[in-house]
Amino acid sequence: MEKKELIYEGKGKKLFAVENGDLLIAEFKDDLTAFNAQKRSQESGKGALNAAISAKLFGLLEKNGIATHLVKTLDSTNHLIKKTQIIPIEVVVRNVATGSLTKRLGIEEGTKLAFSLVEFYYKNDDLGDPILSDEHAILMKLASDNELKTLKELARKINSVLLPFFESIKLRLIDFKVEFGRDRNGAILLADEISPDSCRFWDATSGEKLDKDRFRQDLGDVKSAYEEVLKRILGALN
Repeated sequence: MEKKELIYEGKGKKLFAVENGDLLIAEFKDDLTAFNAQKRSQESGKGALNAAISAKLFGLLEKNGIATHLVKTLDSTNHLIKKTQIIPIEVVVRNVATGSLTKRLGIEEGTKLAFSLVEFYYKNDDLGDPILSDEHAILMKLASDNELKTLKELARKINSVLLPFFESIKLRLIDFKVEFGRDRNGAILLADEISPDSCRFWDATSGEKLDKDRFRQDLGDVKSAYEEVLKRILGALN
Protein backbone atom coordinates (compact mmCIF):
# COMPACT_ATOMS: atom_id res chain seq x y z
CA MET A 1 0.00 0.00 0.00
CA GLU A 2 1.73 3.15 -1.24
CA LYS A 3 1.44 6.53 0.48
CA LYS A 4 0.35 9.39 -1.74
CA GLU A 5 -0.12 13.01 -0.66
CA LEU A 6 -0.10 14.10 2.96
CA ILE A 7 -3.63 15.24 3.72
CA TYR A 8 -3.39 16.02 7.45
CA GLU A 9 -0.79 16.30 10.19
CA GLY A 10 -1.77 16.40 13.85
CA LYS A 11 0.16 16.30 17.10
CA GLY A 12 0.68 12.54 17.05
CA LYS A 13 0.01 11.34 13.51
CA LYS A 14 0.22 12.09 9.81
CA LEU A 15 -2.53 10.95 7.44
CA PHE A 16 -1.74 10.02 3.86
CA ALA A 17 -4.04 9.34 0.91
CA VAL A 18 -3.80 5.99 -0.88
CA GLU A 19 -5.11 4.77 -4.22
CA ASN A 20 -8.32 3.52 -2.61
CA GLY A 21 -10.22 6.70 -1.77
CA ASP A 22 -12.05 5.04 1.12
CA LEU A 23 -8.80 4.35 2.98
CA LEU A 24 -5.90 6.28 4.48
CA ILE A 25 -2.53 5.49 6.02
CA ALA A 26 -1.98 6.82 9.55
CA GLU A 27 1.68 7.26 10.46
CA PHE A 28 2.38 7.52 14.20
CA LYS A 29 4.95 10.20 15.09
CA ASP A 30 7.59 10.33 17.82
CA ASP A 31 6.45 13.82 18.85
CA LEU A 32 5.41 14.49 22.44
CA THR A 33 3.10 17.43 23.11
CA ALA A 34 1.21 18.71 26.13
CA PHE A 35 -0.94 21.70 27.09
CA ASN A 36 -2.27 22.10 23.54
CA ALA A 37 1.24 21.72 22.10
CA GLN A 38 2.69 24.57 24.19
CA LYS A 39 5.15 21.98 25.52
CA ARG A 40 6.90 19.92 22.85
CA SER A 41 9.57 17.26 22.61
CA GLN A 42 10.38 14.00 20.83
CA GLU A 43 10.97 10.49 22.10
CA SER A 44 12.52 8.08 19.60
CA GLY A 45 10.35 4.98 19.25
CA LYS A 46 7.28 6.51 20.90
CA GLY A 47 5.30 6.41 17.66
CA ALA A 48 5.92 2.69 17.21
CA LEU A 49 4.88 2.01 20.80
CA ASN A 50 1.63 3.93 20.41
CA ALA A 51 0.93 2.23 17.08
CA ALA A 52 1.37 -1.21 18.64
CA ILE A 53 -0.67 -0.41 21.76
CA SER A 54 -3.50 1.17 19.79
CA ALA A 55 -3.66 -1.74 17.31
CA LYS A 56 -3.94 -4.28 20.13
CA LEU A 57 -6.63 -2.29 21.96
CA PHE A 58 -8.63 -1.61 18.80
CA GLY A 59 -8.51 -5.35 18.07
CA LEU A 60 -9.79 -6.09 21.57
CA LEU A 61 -12.62 -3.61 21.14
CA GLU A 62 -13.55 -5.01 17.69
CA LYS A 63 -13.88 -8.46 19.28
CA ASN A 64 -16.30 -6.89 21.75
CA GLY A 65 -18.55 -5.39 19.09
CA ILE A 66 -17.14 -1.87 18.80
CA ALA A 67 -16.51 -0.83 15.20
CA THR A 68 -13.22 1.00 14.58
CA HIS A 69 -11.47 2.60 11.65
CA LEU A 70 -8.51 0.19 11.80
CA VAL A 71 -8.16 -2.09 8.77
CA LYS A 72 -4.70 -3.54 9.48
CA THR A 73 -1.21 -2.75 10.70
CA LEU A 74 1.19 -2.15 7.83
CA ASP A 75 4.44 -1.91 9.80
CA SER A 76 5.76 -0.64 13.13
CA THR A 77 4.44 2.92 12.71
CA ASN A 78 1.78 2.77 9.97
CA HIS A 79 -1.87 1.69 10.12
CA LEU A 80 -4.22 1.29 7.18
CA ILE A 81 -7.50 2.88 8.27
CA LYS A 82 -10.96 3.62 6.94
CA LYS A 83 -11.44 7.21 5.88
CA THR A 84 -13.87 9.01 8.17
CA GLN A 85 -15.13 12.52 8.76
CA ILE A 86 -13.88 13.16 12.28
CA ILE A 87 -16.53 14.53 14.62
CA PRO A 88 -14.81 17.53 16.27
CA ILE A 89 -15.66 16.38 19.78
CA GLU A 90 -13.17 14.79 22.16
CA VAL A 91 -15.02 12.29 24.33
CA VAL A 92 -13.41 11.89 27.75
CA VAL A 93 -14.28 9.09 30.16
CA ARG A 94 -13.20 9.53 33.78
CA ASN A 95 -13.10 6.76 36.38
CA VAL A 96 -10.87 8.51 38.94
CA ALA A 97 -10.52 12.25 39.64
CA THR A 98 -7.33 13.88 38.42
CA GLY A 99 -6.15 16.54 35.99
CA SER A 100 -8.65 19.16 34.85
CA LEU A 101 -11.53 17.56 36.78
CA THR A 102 -9.66 18.12 40.06
CA LYS A 103 -8.74 21.67 39.04
CA ARG A 104 -12.25 22.60 37.91
CA LEU A 105 -14.33 21.03 40.66
CA GLY A 106 -11.92 20.57 43.55
CA ILE A 107 -12.50 16.82 43.76
CA GLU A 108 -9.50 15.36 45.55
CA GLU A 109 -6.85 13.80 43.33
CA GLY A 110 -7.24 10.02 43.20
CA THR A 111 -10.88 9.92 44.27
CA LYS A 112 -12.69 6.99 42.66
CA LEU A 113 -15.83 8.40 41.05
CA ALA A 114 -19.21 6.97 42.03
CA PHE A 115 -19.84 6.29 38.33
CA SER A 116 -17.82 6.75 35.16
CA LEU A 117 -18.18 10.33 33.97
CA VAL A 118 -18.42 11.10 30.23
CA GLU A 119 -17.53 14.62 29.12
CA PHE A 120 -17.40 16.35 25.73
CA TYR A 121 -14.71 18.82 24.67
CA TYR A 122 -14.65 20.90 21.49
CA LYS A 123 -11.70 19.74 19.39
CA ASN A 124 -10.23 23.19 18.68
CA ASP A 125 -6.65 24.04 19.68
CA ASP A 126 -7.16 27.78 19.11
CA LEU A 127 -9.86 27.81 21.79
CA GLY A 128 -8.01 25.43 24.12
CA ASP A 129 -10.41 22.49 23.60
CA PRO A 130 -13.18 23.91 25.84
CA ILE A 131 -15.68 21.67 27.61
CA LEU A 132 -19.03 21.29 25.83
CA SER A 133 -22.56 20.62 26.98
CA ASP A 134 -24.85 18.63 24.70
CA GLU A 135 -26.67 21.84 23.88
CA HIS A 136 -23.42 23.56 22.87
CA ALA A 137 -22.60 20.71 20.50
CA ILE A 138 -26.06 20.76 18.92
CA LEU A 139 -26.10 24.57 18.67
CA MET A 140 -22.73 24.50 16.89
CA LYS A 141 -23.94 21.66 14.62
CA LEU A 142 -21.02 19.44 15.65
CA ALA A 143 -23.33 16.44 16.05
CA SER A 144 -27.02 15.64 16.30
CA ASP A 145 -28.76 14.74 19.54
CA ASN A 146 -28.89 11.08 18.48
CA GLU A 147 -25.20 11.11 17.58
CA LEU A 148 -24.30 12.55 20.98
CA LYS A 149 -26.25 9.74 22.63
CA THR A 150 -24.35 7.25 20.46
CA LEU A 151 -20.99 8.80 21.42
CA LYS A 152 -21.84 8.46 25.11
CA GLU A 153 -23.05 4.88 24.70
CA LEU A 154 -19.92 3.89 22.76
CA ALA A 155 -17.64 5.62 25.26
CA ARG A 156 -19.24 3.75 28.16
CA LYS A 157 -19.06 0.46 26.25
CA ILE A 158 -15.37 1.03 25.52
CA ASN A 159 -14.82 1.74 29.20
CA SER A 160 -16.69 -1.42 30.19
CA VAL A 161 -14.28 -3.47 28.04
CA LEU A 162 -11.06 -1.67 28.93
CA LEU A 163 -11.56 -1.33 32.70
CA PRO A 164 -11.53 -5.06 33.49
CA PHE A 165 -8.86 -5.71 30.88
CA PHE A 166 -6.45 -3.23 32.47
CA GLU A 167 -7.35 -4.47 35.94
CA SER A 168 -6.24 -7.93 34.78
CA ILE A 169 -2.77 -6.57 33.90
CA LYS A 170 -2.46 -4.57 37.13
CA LEU A 171 -3.12 -1.15 35.62
CA ARG A 172 -5.76 1.34 36.75
CA LEU A 173 -7.49 3.07 33.85
CA ILE A 174 -7.88 6.52 35.39
CA ASP A 175 -9.36 8.28 32.37
CA PHE A 176 -9.08 8.35 28.59
CA LYS A 177 -9.93 10.40 25.53
CA VAL A 178 -11.41 8.94 22.35
CA GLU A 179 -12.47 10.39 19.03
CA PHE A 180 -15.04 9.17 16.53
CA GLY A 181 -15.65 9.63 12.83
CA ARG A 182 -18.46 9.08 10.34
CA ASP A 183 -17.78 6.75 7.41
CA ARG A 184 -19.23 7.45 3.97
CA ASN A 185 -22.49 5.78 5.01
CA GLY A 186 -22.80 7.88 8.15
CA ALA A 187 -21.92 5.05 10.53
CA ILE A 188 -19.93 6.16 13.58
CA LEU A 189 -16.57 4.44 14.04
CA LEU A 190 -13.98 4.69 16.80
CA ALA A 191 -11.06 6.59 15.24
CA ASP A 192 -7.74 8.21 16.20
CA GLU A 193 -5.94 6.01 18.79
CA ILE A 194 -6.02 4.60 22.31
CA SER A 195 -2.56 4.80 23.86
CA PRO A 196 -0.65 6.28 26.81
CA ASP A 197 -0.88 9.58 24.91
CA SER A 198 -4.67 9.55 25.28
CA CYS A 199 -5.13 7.57 28.52
CA ARG A 200 -3.96 7.79 32.10
CA PHE A 201 -2.62 4.52 33.49
CA TRP A 202 -1.48 4.09 37.10
CA ASP A 203 0.24 0.95 38.29
CA ALA A 204 -2.27 -0.85 40.50
CA THR A 205 0.29 -1.59 43.21
CA SER A 206 2.70 1.34 43.28
CA GLY A 207 0.50 4.08 41.82
CA GLU A 208 3.29 4.93 39.35
CA LYS A 209 2.04 6.92 36.35
CA LEU A 210 2.65 5.09 33.07
CA ASP A 211 1.35 7.58 30.52
CA LYS A 212 1.92 11.05 29.04
CA ASP A 213 1.73 12.62 32.50
CA ARG A 214 5.37 11.57 32.76
CA PHE A 215 6.05 14.19 30.08
CA ARG A 216 3.48 16.73 31.31
CA GLN A 217 4.86 16.60 34.86
CA ASP A 218 8.56 16.13 34.00
CA LEU A 219 8.68 12.71 35.66
CA GLY A 220 11.07 11.27 33.05
CA ASP A 221 11.32 7.76 31.56
CA VAL A 222 8.45 8.35 29.14
CA LYS A 223 9.52 5.63 26.72
CA SER A 224 10.09 3.11 29.51
CA ALA A 225 6.56 3.73 30.80
CA TYR A 226 5.04 3.17 27.35
CA GLU A 227 7.15 0.02 26.92
CA GLU A 228 5.82 -1.33 30.22
CA VAL A 229 2.22 -0.72 29.13
CA LEU A 230 2.82 -2.53 25.83
CA LYS A 231 4.60 -5.40 27.58
CA ARG A 232 1.62 -6.00 29.86
CA ILE A 233 -0.88 -5.75 26.98
CA LEU A 234 1.09 -8.22 24.87
CA GLY A 235 1.36 -10.58 27.83
CA ALA A 236 -2.43 -10.67 28.08
CA LEU A 237 -3.40 -10.67 24.40
CA ASN A 238 -0.69 -12.70 22.66
